[in-house]
Amino acid sequence: MKIAFDALPLLGRMTGIGHCEAGQVKAMIARHPEDRFTLNYFALRHFAQHKAELAPYLAENAGQKRAFGSAYAYRAVSSFVPVPYRWFFGKQDLTHFFNYIVPPGVGGKTVVTVHDMVYRAYPDTVRGRTKQMLDVGLVRSMERADRIVTDSEFSRLEIVKYYPQFAEKLRVVPCGVDAGRFHPVTDAAELRRVRETYGVGEKYFLYLGTLEPRKNLERLIDAYAVFCRDFDTPPQLVLAGAKGWLYDSIFRKVQTLELRERVIFTHYIAEEDLCALMSGALAFTFPSLYEGFGMPPLEAMACGTPVLVSDAASLPEVTGEAAVYVNAEDTASLADGLRLLFTDGALRAKLRTDGLARAKQFTWENSAAALYAVYTELF
Repeated sequence: MKIAFDALPLLGRMTGIGHCEAGQVKAMIARHPEDRFTLNYFALRHFAQHKAELAPYLAENAGQKRAFGSAYAYRAVSSFVPVPYRWFFGKQDLTHFFNYIVPPGVGGKTVVTVHDMVYRAYPDTVRGRTKQMLDVGLVRSMERADRIVTDSEFSRLEIVKYYPQFAEKLRVVPCGVDAGRFHPVTDAAELRRVRETYGVGEKYFLYLGTLEPRKNLERLIDAYAVFCRDFDTPPQLVLAGAKGWLYDSIFRKVQTLELRERVIFTHYIAEEDLCALMSGALAFTFPSLYEGFGMPPLEAMACGTPVLVSDAASLPEVTGEAAVYVNAEDTASLADGLRLLFTDGALRAKLRTDGLARAKQFTWENSAAALYAVYTELF
């Protein structure tokens, strides 16, 4: 087959959508040398940078195709004027779009990944421009697509709830964990180096992800404040990751509760420091209100870190019996979970073992195989 991928999510600072595409694309190209793959993207500048960013995916059977122009301008214009995508990238047997939107006039079969329904379930937690894009384009995209891929059974049921007309097109393809990127770090010097780099103490709870409303970080801070009342020297709470949107209230919450000495914001974490920061944590906390899959808890498990997650959305499906569950909307439940993980060393040891085993069930090779099976349905 001749298969094309929309490469835009792979360019620049990647989000979870980009990492999902990266894992699936890289594994599929390696698994299927008999097929021909092309990474499509628009660009007006930064040509050398984009070439370097796509280099890890290129092989004898995989190349790239650049169209001169702005991806965002094309998406905006094609939302109202059906400018055919094939004018820029020609015809392939199949083209996969990983970020919800299928443009008009694609040559060949099309697959789209719709990761979750947060924009319908929790619209107040979605950035305005994202909501507008989905309001305008999501239904048309699912109509254009020959298959719709989503990351979990939970998300499949959510899509069916809001858009039952597309139920027959839906297929579940779970994400994976890159064992090369995420693995336990036990070297004391490396753990200390990373702590010193980000101003973190020896004992800490860790959240790693975007600072945005649906991650439920204000309630986590409230719960941490309750937890701290019971201990003279509580571990720090480290909130690591890039700013998303509506994050100012998160910083105000820390100031209001007078937790500036105990809550550490590290902002962006360098790729080479991720494993050590996760491995050194007492526990990884992820009390999100809504997730279509939830890769960060699995990545923490792959690092041998005990995990606390909310019992909401897809998280129980993904983490199985290898995590501590809390009620995402109950501060007391969150505080109890932190207290349990801090005081119960035997539980932490069990969760390390169980988490490592759970993470091994989710590989990008398995994910790519499931996705390729979706492709072959169309031929």
